[in-house]
Amino acid sequence: MIDVALLGIIRRWYIRDRISIREIARRLDISRNTVRRYIRSDVSEPAYPARRSPSSLDEFTARLSAWLSAEAVKSRKQRRTLKQMFLDLRELGYEGSYDRVAAFSRQWKVGQMERVKSASKSTITGSRSGVCPD
Repeated sequence: MIDVALLGIIRRWYIRDRISIREIARRLDISRNTVRRYIRSDVSEPAYPARRSPSSLDEFTARLSAWLSAEAVKSRKQRRTLKQMFLDLRELGYEGSYDRVAAFSRQWKVGQMERVKSASKSTITGSRSGVCPD
């Protein structure tokens, strides 16, 4: 993999110092094709896929999602708090922190809001099609 510092060296040698691609590849011990690709691209820094590290919450996400769904339809006074759900997860064997549970809950809520928005957009565009449902 190539990092930003190496990308800067490649471009500096090629553009300012007029060193050939073959010579840059030899000096840095990397492929000529790699050097050529980074010289020709407009990318200022290389992009890598996002790392996905395992979480201790992974095995409990299905259960927590189900709990959040069930609590969302209840009235505010009858809902369990996130702290209570965290304590229930602890009883089931979860050893992680409350912060991970809270972060998962925030992401879950954002996902729910996006689903609602996309569903409402599709029903709005469908009702504006000019076709009367009668």
